[in-house]
Amino acid sequence: MSTTSQEGETTGAERLRLEDLVIITGVSGAGKSTAMDVFEDAGYFCVDNLPPEMIRGLVDLFLHEGSKVRRAAIVSDARGGAYFPQMVAVLDELAAAGVENRVLFLDASEDALLTRYKETRRRHPLSPEGSVQQGIALERDLVEPLRDRAEVVVDSTGLKAHDLRRKLAEEMLPRTSDTRMALTFESFGFKNGPARDADIVFDVRFLPNPYYVAGLRPLTGRDPRVVEYVARDGHLDDFYALLLPLLDYLVPQYIAEGKAHLTIAIGCTGGRHRSVAISEFLTKRFRERGDIVVELVHRDADRKTA
Repeated sequence: MSTTSQEGETTGAERLRLEDLVIITGVSGAGKSTAMDVFEDAGYFCVDNLPPEMIRGLVDLFLHEGSKVRRAAIVSDARGGAYFPQMVAVLDELAAAGVENRVLFLDASEDALLTRYKETRRRHPLSPEGSVQQGIALERDLVEPLRDRAEVVVDSTGLKAHDLRRKLAEEMLPRTSDTRMALTFESFGFKNGPARDADIVFDVRFLPNPYYVAGLRPLTGRDPRVVEYVARDGHLDDFYALLLPLLDYLVPQYIAEGKAHLTIAIGCTGGRHRSVAISEFLTKRFRERGDIVVELVHRDADRKTA
């Protein structure tokens, strides 16, 4: 049984304990860097590309009496080379020592991985001089035993970065009373398809459309001239007068309900002008609150206009 000093500080064995230890692994290109960002933003002590044989030593430091680390996330993957096969044994050692941990395994389809490597022009760590496809095959064989040990397996195929962040937070982050909700404002164009995974969608196609003004068409809603045009007849101010009180009511309700992430999508025709201007305004306004994490995503703003 732990004891507590007069100052309220926990002493004894309770102090020498990790509240959460997450081992992040999986295939290269599946989103491990994004996962690290999620845990880092949540206040975890994060270490990337740590060989398995060094994990136990680092955990021992975390458990040392002077350590202040209570939550940690460690990425260990095929970049560890010849040392990586030791990972299963390391997990067994941690379990035998009574160190609780969770394994997060990130995966993606071969087509998705090939596309991502093509876009980034990076070499695969297991095939630096050969084909990316060969490296993917070698890596799958290497990490497959860890998939069975994983508490959570996330397939990032088809997920954009902000979608993956949200999914990881919902799956992996502890729900505590002091966890700040993440609010995403996403602009999009209806002609390019609906906003997937949005919790709330607002259609703002009733506002004046800058697309039909030759001098404004190449611009986006980030430009003050576009904002001025959208607001020219007063309907934008009327919209904000109704929308802001609604969001001021809804957001605390979702927080109280325990929702970790909320995505509000703003849609116009092409996703370049009206929706962008409004998403920018709402993001700035809600970042001033300070009690939630606000992210801004413009899905279609950089598409070329016809």
